[in-house]
Formats: sequence, structure tokens, C-alpha cells
Amino acid sequence: MSISFFTSTNQFVLNTKRTTYIFDASKDRFLRHLYYGKRISEFQAPEDNDYYNFAPYLATLGDRWSTDIFSQECSFFGSGDFRTDALRLRGADGTSVTDFLYDSYRIFNGRYSLEGLPEARVDETTQTLEVTLVDPITKCRLFLYYTVFEKEDIISRYMVIENRGDAFVKIEKCMSLTLDLDRCDYDMVSLYGSHPHECNYQRVPLHHGTQAITSRRGSTSHQYNPFFAICSHKATEEKGDVYGFNFVYSGCFLNEVEVDQQNHTRVLVGLGSECFSYTLDPGDHFCSPEAVMTYSSSGFGCMSRNFHRFVRTHILPPEALKPHPIVLNTWEACLFNIQEETLLQFADEATKLGFDMLVMDDGWFGARNHDHAGLGDWFVNLKKFPKGLKPFVEEIKAKGIRFGIWIEPEMVNPDSDLYRAHPEWCLHVSGREAKLSRNQLVLDMSNPNVIDYLKESFLKTFEDVPLDYFKWDMNRHLTDVGSAYWSADRQDEVRFRYMKGVYSLLQWFREQYPNAVIETCSGGGGRYDLGMMYYGIQIWTSDNTNPYDRTMIQANAMLAYPATTMSCHVSNPKDSLKSLDYRYKVAVGGMLGYELHILKMNDEIKVEMKKQIQQYRDFEHLMRLGEHYSLVSPVYYPYSAYYYASETRDEFLLTVIEKADCKEGKTKLLKIRQAKSNVIYQDQLTGTKYTGESLRHGISFPLLGERDHAEIVYLKKI
Repeated sequence: MSISFFTSTNQFVLNTKRTTYIFDASKDRFLRHLYYGKRISEFQAPEDNDYYNFAPYLATLGDRWSTDIFSQECSFFGSGDFRTDALRLRGADGTSVTDFLYDSYRIFNGRYSLEGLPEARVDETTQTLEVTLVDPITKCRLFLYYTVFEKEDIISRYMVIENRGDAFVKIEKCMSLTLDLDRCDYDMVSLYGSHPHECNYQRVPLHHGTQAITSRRGSTSHQYNPFFAICSHKATEEKGDVYGFNFVYSGCFLNEVEVDQQNHTRVLVGLGSECFSYTLDPGDHFCSPEAVMTYSSSGFGCMSRNFHRFVRTHILPPEALKPHPIVLNTWEACLFNIQEETLLQFADEATKLGFDMLVMDDGWFGARNHDHAGLGDWFVNLKKFPKGLKPFVEEIKAKGIRFGIWIEPEMVNPDSDLYRAHPEWCLHVSGREAKLSRNQLVLDMSNPNVIDYLKESFLKTFEDVPLDYFKWDMNRHLTDVGSAYWSADRQDEVRFRYMKGVYSLLQWFREQYPNAVIETCSGGGGRYDLGMMYYGIQIWTSDNTNPYDRTMIQANAMLAYPATTMSCHVSNPKDSLKSLDYRYKVAVGGMLGYELHILKMNDEIKVEMKKQIQQYRDFEHLMRLGEHYSLVSPVYYPYSAYYYASETRDEFLLTVIEKADCKEGKTKLLKIRQAKSNVIYQDQLTGTKYTGESLRHGISFPLLGERDHAEIVYLKKI
């Protein structure tokens, strides 16, 4: 059993393979957090807190017991806890004091399934704790859920609020996860950026007050990824306490960390309050998105591998664990200038070189000859495809290569048939001029009529077209968030309902086209999150394909996300074999693809690309399924070094990448600690042999101090 309840102490104990999480029902009415850390077998709950001036208390419980000074499982606004809160409800009487009392619990196999939201999939070992709380005033019931993924050392948190009263209540703040820690000597690690410079690493000490990471953009955004970690000051890749957090959601979010008067730390993950509220009429209920957390006593590497295993096993669709197609994408070669004959020539060349798939990007539909027109009109441009889409795709596939296509369902151009027919289907506020971004407006995905239109459009356009791959893009953020479909008192729900509409359409695509896989994208990494990973096999990590920038982006993304999710393309090598080699060695950190004008590449480049594709297939399984070990972070050094290890430790792929500012010299000893001491390994690329003991001790590589230099070593047991 991974979850237990002990009646003698009123304690709930949640165990994973290496961690323990404990809380109790204090005074039989309040949920008090007690412990989260290394797995333990015994725990003694502390005595009641000392008296604090200005700490509110109930006379019936005594002045040493206050919600303002004890660690909580879910903090409520206005209930005597002046720290940041997890839940705030406003009742029909206009007050927003929120207070729930413990009522009961149940433990069951599997999980509570969230309605229309991505969620971590369960297996035969998954257990869930449901804790029920009640508010005797509003008659609402609150269900807190803890789902334990034992093998991955992950605990997920989410809640359901049910209105059993006779008047409406309005949820004004909703945070899926609360964690109170009894110390504050931590650093906070997060990933910030911009388009197209995502996943910059930031590590700062906690301070008194509140530190927050948030997105108000309607997507998780290029600017702030929803992953973050709290770690001891001296935590490294291999040592120290690290708590990792993430959110299984793709819209606006809030991560809050507060250090309080007792030098304690409160961590919150959820929807927040700025971009969210939700009205519950009598009989209604609301499910929050899922938040996940993990703990490592062995530094960041262990935390990352916990998340990697969890994402592969419980978030990504099953087809993501199969070999990913090596794609040739048309965007950088063609932009909007899609021509049938050119793409047929692309298919001929791609087949010769061993590509799995040709992906036709933007420019194939409507009046889409530039980015000013056509979005929303999902019918094939017959000037570009006179015979229609189906014969063209069949001709492509007859050449021996699969075919994928680009779509951007959430957007519309004002210059489109759709907008002219239904301007009210855009997000807008009546009387205000709508703001454009990339010449686009945003469709109101909270409106079921819009979803139905999109389904009908794609069904008609893709009828009997043998598609293998969809690249789903989203190229602007949400402004003027108002919906003609919803009443005035529901407008604060539109952002959340928008995301549920997107998820419903993604799920429909998965069911309607079961033989096609999905790659998601938002101008690159604008929705690089667990919500999107639930529907697609990989994500276009960044629009930035410069290999020097990509080295940093990919290394930092690996803090939270496995390489399986990371779409990495070789682009623009011109006629330089050295540049092509370097770009390839950067790209094999994830799922390989190419984005270049194949017809303009010289024969020498084509021969080398064919070798790269053949070579990549030999070790692609290591990035897709193996464990990642970071040896040198490009954040701190002028080069990057890491390796992937097979589950059996019979294979390793070691990569060393110099950055543009690297100086001539040598790497430090790169220790492959996962190698077996008594085994001989051979580099499959050079024939060099190594003992496992020597690999564990460490090997070094020359740094040339010049542009476009990287090394890969593919080791196999012999």
C-alpha cells in the first residue's frame, strides 16, 4: 500500500519508492502538513505551536493553536491564515471568508478522472487518497485528491469543489497544490525567456515575502515555464535537497512561494486569481487541473529523472514511446510558397536520404500566400493543388514516405471567409478595437459552435486523406478576452473554458485520426508544458534553431522534461559539412528532424545527411527511453556535456558540445558513473574500447576553441 491512514494519530502517510509525505487531521477538523522528504518508517508529530501575537485563534481550541502559524494542506482565504491562500470562494452574501473542515476520507486504486482536462494516466500500482472537507455555511464540499505514482516518486494534487447549497458561490482563487515546508534556507530555480529564447536558467535565494512565476497570456508562454524547483543552497546535480513542481495545464497559471514570519516556506501551484474565476450554481462542481511534485535528496539529476520517467509513463500518449519519425519540414525552405511540384521533388529527395516523413507547413490552405490572410479557412488552395489534397498526398506516399501537415485551429485572420461570416466568433470586448498580433485574432475556443465549425471544416478537408502527422501551432497570445457566447457573469471563466475547448479539439483529433500523431507548437516553446504533452508525441521546442542557442535551451528544458518531448531540427547548414555536423550533434539531444531546402543542398551535404539519419536510428532509443545524466551545464561552463544511459546500462550516448565562446583546452573528467565496472564498452563510431571502470573514473575530450565543434560517443557493451 502506498497510502495509509492511522486512526491512533489521525495521520495520512503517502509513500513512494524513495519519499514519504505525511499530514494529519488535527483536532479532528484541520488538515495539518507534517512531513515531505526521504522515505521514513516512523514519525512523531510536533506539539502545538507557541503563542504568536496577532495570530487569530478559536477560544475552544486555545490560544496556542492558530491557522496563521501551523503548516496546512490547503490554505483558505480569510480564515485566520494571513499567508497566501490556495482557495477563495465568494458566497451569495458577498463575503469571501473561506473555511472548510475535515469530514472523511477514502483510499482507492486508480484516480479521480478530471473532466475534459489532461491528466496523468494510472497503472496497476497507482493509488489515490480522497479527503473530504465541508463548509457548514455555504454547504460546499471540497475534495482534495492525492494520487501517488510510487515508482516515479511523484505525488499529484488536484481538487474538486461541489456546491450542495441553495445559492451560487464564486471561486475567486484556485491552487491545486499547497506545500508548507518548515524552513526557508532554499533557492528557487525557474525557467524564463521570450520568443525565441526560451528556457533561460534562473536560480535565486528565497526571501521574506512572496516570489511568483505567472503567465497572464492565455498560454503557459515562452516567458515563464510552469516548472520550478526549491532546493537547498548547496544543491548540485548529484547532491542536496530538491523539490520539483509542475502543472498539467497549458493556459494561465500562478506559482507562488512565500517565506513567512516563522521562516517557513509555502509553495502553491495553480490557476491563481488574476485570470480565473468560476461560478458554481447549486448542484454544480468544478475540477481543478492537476499539479505534480517530487522530492530528491540526491540533487537535481534525480529530480529530473523522476519527472522524465513520470512524463514518459503517465503523461505522453503511448505512441510517443515508439520510434519518432525523422521529419523534413518545409517552413524554412518554402515559407508560404507551397507548390505541389516542389513538394513532390522534396519527397523524392527525402526518400533517397532515408527520411520518414515530409511535413508541409503553413501556406497550403485558403488564401494563405502570406500571414495576412486565410487563417480559419481550412480548405485546400486549389491553385496550389489543382487535383485536391487527397491525390497529392497519395502521390507523396507512393514514393515511400509518410506525410504530415501544419494547422493552427485556434486562430483567424480578419481577411478570411470565416471572420467575414462570424466576427463574433473571435475573442473580443464589445465596443473596443481588437488588438492584432501577427495579423491574427484568436477564435473563441470556449464557444462550442466554434469547436463544431472546426471539426466540420477539418472533416471535410481531410476526408479520406491519408495523413500521418499534424503539426498543431498557436502563434499569438490572448488579448481582449471576452466571449459573445457567455453571459456577463461568466466572462471570468472564458480563459479556462478556452483551454478546455482546445483540449476537446485535440482529443477529437486523436480519436478521429488514430493513425496520425500530433506535434504541438506555439511559436516554438510557448506551450512547452505537461498539458500539451498529454496529446502529442513531441513539442517544437523553440523557433530558434541556432545550435549555440539550442544547446542552452535544450539543456535547461531537460531539467523537467524528457528528450522524448523535444523536437530538435537541423537547419541552415548552407554548404558547410562542419556546420551540418555540429547542428546534427546538437539536435540528437532530442527527437531529430531537418528544416532546410533539400533541393538546394549539394551532393556532399546530402550524402552526409543520409549517414546522419542512419546513425541516429542506431541510438535514437536512448534519447527516447533512456535516462539522462547532465555532466556539465552550459549555464556555468563554455561547453555542455551529458549522456543517456539504457535501462540495462549496456549502452550510453555521450555528447560534448562547445559553445561559441569556448577556449582551447580540455573538458573536466566526464564520469559515466552508470557504467558497469567489469564490462568492456566499444565506441560504435570510432572503434575505441573503454573499460567500465575507466568510464566511471572519467574521460576527457579536447576543446578546440573554435566554432562548430562537438563530439558524440556511442558506447555499447561487447
